Amino acid sequence: MSGLLALLASAIRLAVPYTLAGLGGVYSERSGVTNIGLEGIMLTGAFTAVAAANKLGSPWLGVLAAVLAGMLLGFGHAVVCVTLKSNQIVSGLAINIFASGVTVFFSWLLFNLTQIQVQGKLLIPFTNTPPILPLTVVIAVVSHFIIFKTTFGLRLRSVGEHPKAADTLGINVYKMRYIGVIVSGALAGLAGAFLSLEHAHYFVKNMSGGKGFIGLATMIFGKWTPLGTAGAGLLFGLGEAISLRVSSAGIPPQFIDMIPYIITMFVLAGVVGRATPPAADGIPYSKE
Repeated sequence: MSGLLALLASAIRLAVPYTLAGLGGVYSERSGVTNIGLEGIMLTGAFTAVAAANKLGSPWLGVLAAVLAGMLLGFGHAVVCVTLKSNQIVSGLAINIFASGVTVFFSWLLFNLTQIQVQGKLLIPFTNTPPILPLTVVIAVVSHFIIFKTTFGLRLRSVGEHPKAADTLGINVYKMRYIGVIVSGALAGLAGAFLSLEHAHYFVKNMSGGKGFIGLATMIFGKWTPLGTAGAGLLFGLGEAISLRVSSAGIPPQFIDMIPYIITMFVLAGVVGRATPPAADGIPYSKE
């Protein structure tokens, strides 16, 4: 029984980056903008969190810096995709490539290291509790309420489903899409902060390891809903937790590392076709 509880606790912890990235995808795609740059934003957030925490002497400032870095990259993606109406997939790929290179460059420039240890621990004051895990639960619940129970959420969904009709009703399509993508970047940046400050306690090259892409899979599996995405994130977290448990059984680590991606393929094979994205997802809008 204790082993099962330990496995569940590990799964919940490992689900955090998948869930945050997936929630970021929900905000972006509900507004009509595809953001496959979540992987690169998460990686940038992981580096920025460690760099700011070490240079400024506070892990909390590291979290803030990671979120701001994510928002900045999200803003850039919005400029390219919403204002300039460029290809959204290409823009996302460019963010991923940029992040992979720029994080290594600044690791050497600022620290002369490829692996940067975190100085200090990220804990809620007067407790021994890391904050990002419980914050993720709150974000998922609040996001579900915002998207489906508020006027803002209705407007966000309307510009992702039928932007022309939304525009006719006086909703600023460009503004709502900018907000969706910037929030998406903030959540991916927070996911990166979790990886480096709360989970690994260091930054290393390409440490996001495809978690941003798996986050997009959680979004699809969760049918573009925050609570569904959180549930899917827990599934992927459980898969990773199981893979870590069986790693001591003499199985080659390459096969162990494949488990989350195999789960992704099976999940998408079973869901794609039954899960319908927002009607205007990935389609630039031009005001007539």
